[in-house]
Amino acid sequence: MAETKTAALSAKRIFPLPNHVAIIMDGNGRWAAKRGLPRLLGHRAGTDNVHQVVEGFDRYHVKYLTLYAFSTENWRRPGIEVSGLLRILAGMIDRETKALHKKNVRLSHLGRLDELPPELQGKVHKALELTKSNTGMTLSIAFDYGGRAEILDAVRRIIKDRVLSEDITESLFSSYLYTADVPEPDLIIRTGGEMRVSNFLIWQSAYSEFYSTPTLWPDFDEKEIEKALVAYSRRERRFGGLKAEGEAREG
Repeated sequence: MAETKTAALSAKRIFPLPNHVAIIMDGNGRWAAKRGLPRLLGHRAGTDNVHQVVEGFDRYHVKYLTLYAFSTENWRRPGIEVSGLLRILAGMIDRETKALHKKNVRLSHLGRLDELPPELQGKVHKALELTKSNTGMTLSIAFDYGGRAEILDAVRRIIKDRVLSEDITESLFSSYLYTADVPEPDLIIRTGGEMRVSNFLIWQSAYSEFYSTPTLWPDFDEKEIEKALVAYSRRERRFGGLKAEGEAREG
């Protein structure tokens, strides 16, 4: 209860807040290694942390939250780790979907589904169908997602639809991306201390603010959320322009 009150008070004093936060959830393997545990237990701990992170950002009224869970490149990992990650995803869907639905959260999937096991594809479709009309936070899970693959898929669909070259605008191109119904991220957070985007939302992040923390994903908690949001509130987002003359004098 005390943490909830603290978060509510923080939400009032942090301004502006992002509308869309996207997170590269890094550090599960290192978290496990530090404790002498198998990597899969690190991934499980990271998955268990998703619930409190969603609740944390929801307290700040962040409307869109996107989590980078599994990239197109992650298929190259050892088979036992990949199969374990797929089982963890299936378990998370079974465990969390109804609770998220009760909280009015709309679930969205970013990426390709055709390479996932048929049973898992069915679970994803059911979760999306159940929550599609919810009007609260939109929680997007990027699973089997890659920014370059997304762009190539968009180009293929544009060609298939026989769109004339002179009709292709940034707005039209964006409508062919996996994120067609999601605004561009205001803030991208990377846990684990790395300083790269790792093929994540590379079209959409052209003017996103980037925040890196050394905190490993399973340890990314309410305090870390507040640190990231405070850092964002202190940024000056100019989108390639300059401050107004009056703002420049005041700053």
